[in-house]
Amino acid sequence: MKQYNAIKAKHPGALLLFRVGDFYETFGEDAVKAAKILDIVLTKRGNGTASEVALAGFPHHSLDTYLPKLVRAGLRVAICDQLEDPKMVKGIVKRGVTELVTPGVSFNDQVLEKKSNNYLAALHLGKEQTGISFLDISTGEFITAQGDQEYIRKLLQNFNPAEVLFCKRKKEEFQLSFGQDYCHYALDEWVFGYDFAYESLTRQFGTTSLKGFGIEGMQEAIIAAGCILHYLAETQHHEISHIKTISRLEEDRYVWLDKFTVRNLELVFPQHAEGVPLINILDQTVTPMGARLLKKWVLLPLKEVSQIQRRLNTVEALIQNAELLHDIVHYLKQINDLERLISKVAVKRINPRELLQLSRALEAMLPIKELMAYSNIPALQKLADQLTSCESIREEIKTKVKPDAPMLTNLGNIINPGIHAELDELRKIAFSGKDYLLQLQQREAKNTGISSLKIAYNKVFGYYLEVTHAHKDKVPTTWIRKQTLVNAERYITEELKTYEEKILNAEDRIYTIEQQLFNELVLSVGDYVVQIQQNAKVLGMIDCLASFATTATQFNYVKPAVNDSKALNIKKGRHPVIERQLPLGESYIPNDIFLDTDEQQLMVITGPNMAGKSALLRQTALIVLMAQIGSFVPAEAAEIGIIDKIFTRVGASDNLARGESTFMVEMTETASILNNLSDRSLVLMDEIGRGTSTYDGISIAWAIVEHLHNHPKARAKTLFATHYHELNQLADDLPRVRNFNVSVKEAGDKILFMRKLVPGGSEHSFGIHVAQLAGMPNNVVIRANEIMHHLEQDKIREGDKKSLQQVPKQKFQLNMFELNDPLMIKIRDLFDKLDINTITPVEALLKLNELKMLANEAKK
Repeated sequence: MKQYNAIKAKHPGALLLFRVGDFYETFGEDAVKAAKILDIVLTKRGNGTASEVALAGFPHHSLDTYLPKLVRAGLRVAICDQLEDPKMVKGIVKRGVTELVTPGVSFNDQVLEKKSNNYLAALHLGKEQTGISFLDISTGEFITAQGDQEYIRKLLQNFNPAEVLFCKRKKEEFQLSFGQDYCHYALDEWVFGYDFAYESLTRQFGTTSLKGFGIEGMQEAIIAAGCILHYLAETQHHEISHIKTISRLEEDRYVWLDKFTVRNLELVFPQHAEGVPLINILDQTVTPMGARLLKKWVLLPLKEVSQIQRRLNTVEALIQNAELLHDIVHYLKQINDLERLISKVAVKRINPRELLQLSRALEAMLPIKELMAYSNIPALQKLADQLTSCESIREEIKTKVKPDAPMLTNLGNIINPGIHAELDELRKIAFSGKDYLLQLQQREAKNTGISSLKIAYNKVFGYYLEVTHAHKDKVPTTWIRKQTLVNAERYITEELKTYEEKILNAEDRIYTIEQQLFNELVLSVGDYVVQIQQNAKVLGMIDCLASFATTATQFNYVKPAVNDSKALNIKKGRHPVIERQLPLGESYIPNDIFLDTDEQQLMVITGPNMAGKSALLRQTALIVLMAQIGSFVPAEAAEIGIIDKIFTRVGASDNLARGESTFMVEMTETASILNNLSDRSLVLMDEIGRGTSTYDGISIAWAIVEHLHNHPKARAKTLFATHYHELNQLADDLPRVRNFNVSVKEAGDKILFMRKLVPGGSEHSFGIHVAQLAGMPNNVVIRANEIMHHLEQDKIREGDKKSLQQVPKQKFQLNMFELNDPLMIKIRDLFDKLDINTITPVEALLKLNELKMLANEAKK
């Protein structure tokens, strides 16, 4: 326990898994936590004494089962192993922490998600700018950036790190600026020194400066990146040779999507449990590398026309060569997680079976390289040139490792025969031992005449000869008696002991040689880390482009025309997610959208609730975004003049934790849009001002439309959906504002949603009809209708108390014939036909009975 307490003191913030024999044990508070999270028995050590302590543990071979549960619970876990062989040591075995596993630093397949990166992030909050860095240790991807807090907040949301590091002194500032939702760890202030960080990075990459990585002079970004390398050393992750480079995330290269837009458009995560994000529709990748890359592409749309065009042309070529696409996808399916496999090689954590997977992946890559090289598609030929066949190492793995090798190296049977002469010899001794023992048993039985003689083995004596008491007189004098049983005697011979030693030594030696050969092979594969990482990157790109081609073919998408113009012209656009969720046989109603900076900059869209205004706004943004990541789009045709910023203000919810109402959230998001406009922005605003009173809401919405139209530097293309029909007047005064409405058809008291965008403003909201459709009680609907007619008749303005006082008071006794109910109409018709003066008593009773039957029907 002294040894445990000393090690625990060095890692106070971590749960310590302490190896004792065949178990990992936890003590004290750690045991209470572990028992709860892992659902294992909590017991006590030294029960009833002064040294009583809580205890919970599990077998060491179950580490892969239990460790992921602890890490997923947000815990840092220090794994303390025995550093000496207990057989060779007297007294307490030396122990030490061999690895500190945290949510952001893990190689465990049960912790990692195949289709998602597991990022560790570090933040350096500078005076003017904030530096940020992301590392996925399982793939070796290392990224850094710096900018204002808005940009950093957006990156944190997009990359969604599993753990965030920052300076202890800045904890309050971090939580105030970025919230408390992230699993975090605070480091000492000295770690955030520029010189220390610069030296750490140049030492890691073996360079004299950081100019080659494009981050020289980015002081805050360099400090954040250096902090990550320090943290790896602190958590005992010293084998990090696979982290070969660091890339700069340039804000100017990608479309600006603020955190509200990423959330509102549901790009990678749904806002509601039953929601479907865009990534679920677009992602038809077949490799983990492709799935992870596609997420980055969706969150980082391009702004450079030539790059977008290159992706679109490649997707088009793959669609036109259906057979080529089919064959590429077929071979991609055979490729495992090449990126994470080669990282495991670099950190020497790969097992024999994974090494075989690596070899098979490299083999499946060859036909892909060949198919693309002879495809006559320039972009694919270029990608083919970037693939390295790694033939020698692939062959070496196949030659040396058995095809049915086990997962664990300590199980043996890893290396093929014919690789190592001594190993083959020892295997003969170890595995043909049974034949030899059988021959020895038969020979001795014949020589001694003991027909029932048998050879057996136990851990105490090793191999022995067993003779029943009936034959013990026949035992030769050279045999040594070891044990007497009730019915038999047990003996050993010199020959038997010599052979036993040979077998046992052979097994130990086999294990040693196999481990040595396997480790040498892993080191050989380690020389190919850079080439295989490059292969994984290229295969990920091919997988993404093939996914775009598959999606476009399957869902009838078209190639958009992307150019430098300032026009956005979508013909018969559809919402990529909603159209996939429609019931069978129901088709999505498409719509046209045209926006430019000269004629039609701002579309004011009115129409009732549920008519499809929000879907129209979102589909426009999604079509633009899909085009700029290089995907085909759900439309009949689309011309996309490059958009550099997409802003959305759709839907809102209270942020009660921060004391912000729906309206406050809405105004915060709107302010962010109006303060960051550019000439190539696309702005989508839905129901601005609805969180406050009508009068305030109209005033705010009106002022926003005017601001967007009259902005001196930025004519942002805008779709403005609203319930305030008063805004239709703006089209008369502002030349680039146009009115549109999402049409409905009135059929008696019912409305049909046509979901079609047509020119001109709408006069009604049909809110009461929607309330009726939602199942609002009938008396509430009728009363609302009554009040609405009065207000429309008087053209009441908010604040006009006199008109408000004239609203007809609710009658305590409702007139049943005013109810818009078929049964009540039948009753009314029945009374209309009655002539009280001529009806007989019998007829009256019959009519009364009829009324009673109608009343019973109403109850049902």
